[in-house]
Amino acid sequence: MGKTITVKELVQQFNLEVICGWEGLERTLTVSDLYRPGMELAGFFTYYPAERLMLLGKTELTFINGLTEEERKDRLWRLCHESTPCFCITRDMSAPKELVEAAKEKRIPVLRTSMATTKFGSKVTNYLEKRLAPTTTVHGVLVDVYGVGVLIMGNSGIGKSETALELVKRGHRLVADDAVEIMQTEEDELVGHAPELIRHLLEIRGLGIINVMTLFGAGAVREYKKISLAIKLENWQENRQYDRLGLDEERIRIIDTELPQLTVPVRPGRNLAVIVEVAAMNFRLKRMGYNAAQQFAQKLGQAIEDADELD
Repeated sequence: MGKTITVKELVQQFNLEVICGWEGLERTLTVSDLYRPGMELAGFFTYYPAERLMLLGKTELTFINGLTEEERKDRLWRLCHESTPCFCITRDMSAPKELVEAAKEKRIPVLRTSMATTKFGSKVTNYLEKRLAPTTTVHGVLVDVYGVGVLIMGNSGIGKSETALELVKRGHRLVADDAVEIMQTEEDELVGHAPELIRHLLEIRGLGIINVMTLFGAGAVREYKKISLAIKLENWQENRQYDRLGLDEERIRIIDTELPQLTVPVRPGRNLAVIVEVAAMNFRLKRMGYNAAQQFAQKLGQAIEDADELD
């Protein structure tokens, strides 16, 4: 079942006036899209998206006032669908009595705000998109390295938290340790943050739990970060062929978004923090259009061609 938000929460968030329908405040919103009924007020209900929040602004209310009493009763009664979560009237305008009567009978809340329609619609859409965004929790560490959100994953005890601690000491910022709550805010965009209980905390085996903000200052942490790169730490396997050029890009799928992933083998003597730093810088270079592996492959190909010509 998808995420939902009650009309009551919306009322509290935006300090909305409840004109009627108090008993319907537990109705839920399941989509972030709003709807301004226009064709429906003209009598066309074939594609009526009744599950959305209904927004009535100056245009809609002026049109309603121009209808005959019989048309108003018919259209507004049909607008009050069983699955409609609520109506919201903007600019502190008066609610049509036919809407109030129909909403009362069907127990649908009619709300009012003093904000302009476009401004209110934008604020509510942003709020609903955040609250209704798909979410998941991943075992790992999220750090902000040179402005790149790096999600470090791997088995327990592999060294994720120790790597994060070294990165923080080198001036980078911790977002979450152990559990990373991830939400898909837009298409192909993931944002991670820490659960409230473990925010700003790092667990280091043998040392215990430390508060990064207390030890290193407010500049060593951040609340949210867009995730751009995943790095998987795994124990070194002698028989495994690891990518030595960087031409083959692995991908990992989280919710509905694919991220580039690097697999980094771990063994004594490897400085993982430096590797993560360089990976983040290399990722930024690739986004700017420079790919060292491709440049090398092109130069190698050219050198082979030149050698063949000399033969």
